[in-house]
Amino acid sequence: MKTLLRTRRLNPLLSGLLLVATLGLTACGESVTSSSRDARLDPGRLAFALREAKSLQSMGARVWCVPFARNLSGVEIQGNAKTWWGKAQGEFDVSKSPSVGAVMAFGATRSMPMGHVAVVSDVVDKRTVRIDHANWHRNQISLGMVVVDVSDKNDWSRVRLEHTPGSFGSVYPINGFILPNA
Repeated sequence: MKTLLRTRRLNPLLSGLLLVATLGLTACGESVTSSSRDARLDPGRLAFALREAKSLQSMGARVWCVPFARNLSGVEIQGNAKTWWGKAQGEFDVSKSPSVGAVMAFGATRSMPMGHVAVVSDVVDKRTVRIDHANWHRNQISLGMVVVDVSDKNDWSRVRLEHTPGSFGSVYPINGFILPNA
C-alpha cells in the first residue's frame, strides 16, 4: 500500500497519527500549522483535500498537484499548473510574497513541463515557508515541506525545496502566489 502522507522528519505511520490528532485538536481552537500563530489553513479544507486524495489512491488513480491545491486552497482554476498564474490575473489577487493559504505557482521547466502548484501552510520567516502539495513525490501528499527563497533579489522568484531533513534539491522558478477569494 502506498503512503499517503509525507511529513517532514516523521515516518508515515506517525504522520497519519499526528494528522488525526491535529485535526481532532482543531475543534479546540488549535491550528493545523502549529508554528503559524496568526494565519492558518482551514482544517475543513485540509481534511477534504486529504480525503479526496485518499479516495483517488484507493481507486488506483494518481494524485495530482492541481486538484489537491484547488481542494485545499479554494482557488478554482482549471488546467495544468503552468497555466494557473496567467489564469489568475484579473480573477484572483496575486502577490510576489507568500501568505498562508496562497497557492505557490511554479513555472514550467524542462524537468517539470506542466509546472506545479502548492499551498503555503506556514510562513516561517521572510525567506522560508512550508507548503502542502501533491505529487512532488510520485502519487503522494507532502505536508509541511520546507521551501527556501534563493532568489538574488529576495523576491521569491527562485526556490529550493527540502526533500529530506537538511537536504535541499534543485532550484525552481516561481511565478508568484495566488490568493483565494475572500
